[in-house]
Amino acid sequence: MQAMHPASTILEVARKAGVSPSTVSRVVNGSAGVSERKRLAVEATIRELNFRPNPSARSLKTGTTMSVGVVVQDLESPFFTRMLRGIEEGLADSGNVPIIVSGLWNASEEAARIRLLVERRIDGLIVLAGHLTDEQLIEFARIQPVAVAGRDLSGPNLSAKWVDQDEAGYLATAHLLAHGHRRIAFIAGPQSQTDALQRHAGYCRAHREYGIEPNPALCAQGDFLETSGLLAMNRLLDAGAPFTAVFAANDQMAYGARVALYRRGVRVPDDISLVGVDDMPASAFMTPALTTVRQPLHEIGRHAATALLRLLGRDVPQVEVPGLQLIVRETTRRL
Repeated sequence: MQAMHPASTILEVARKAGVSPSTVSRVVNGSAGVSERKRLAVEATIRELNFRPNPSARSLKTGTTMSVGVVVQDLESPFFTRMLRGIEEGLADSGNVPIIVSGLWNASEEAARIRLLVERRIDGLIVLAGHLTDEQLIEFARIQPVAVAGRDLSGPNLSAKWVDQDEAGYLATAHLLAHGHRRIAFIAGPQSQTDALQRHAGYCRAHREYGIEPNPALCAQGDFLETSGLLAMNRLLDAGAPFTAVFAANDQMAYGARVALYRRGVRVPDDISLVGVDDMPASAFMTPALTTVRQPLHEIGRHAATALLRLLGRDVPQVEVPGLQLIVRETTRRL
């Protein structure tokens, strides 16, 4: 096994590779003007000596910090965890380090966290969903590059990726309608979030295509968290309006709804069919396994990371984000 040299310096690398320290610096920073022979020699020596550039020195020399701010809404949510994994993968070979903060589902808190990141001289910013207005995000992009996931907007120094949430609501509801269900309850997400509103719009669109008017009495309000799904399902059951299926606007609320049905002795899917959105990792391991609409959350995270790197002038390939996909498992049945 080769000996490790954790304390190697740029001078040691230069001496062993037979080049000048400035040549090593150019190779480390990806600059042009280095012959192929010298570059290969420097890279081999860097690996041999386990050389790691000093981030502080590089920051002073290049004016960059090699750090990227990432704003999520809930660090405990599996929804954001999957996107964060994608961001980590997208940044993996770039040398950039993500600094992750939570906006706590609050617009003023979110803006405060972003200002804190900017003051710490991050090179760029990734915002996952959130409550900031489009105008606020465009304003932050005037300060430094911004990549946004979950928004449909454009502007200078800004990249955004939006997945059609109307289609998510449509796919879930149309699946139930195609299986003969005509009284479909809906557990809605928070009215302050565009994706929640669009999933409700997709629910209504699917009904219209089948010539059915959705029953407002079968709609219950949730907040995308498991507890709200449980409470909403209890309200639907207590209201007494009959239904044969439920579309929960995300998987987490579907989990809560499933618990409420279990406690009431209502069988899934024998008595009530159930569909969610997102395809969280746990959805395949529910009892029974949850039918859901898969969002490409990991790919969205990778897309945000590479989009930001491109805004920073890095030559990285664009990540393709696949479309939504209905995943049929065991919580739905044909009437």
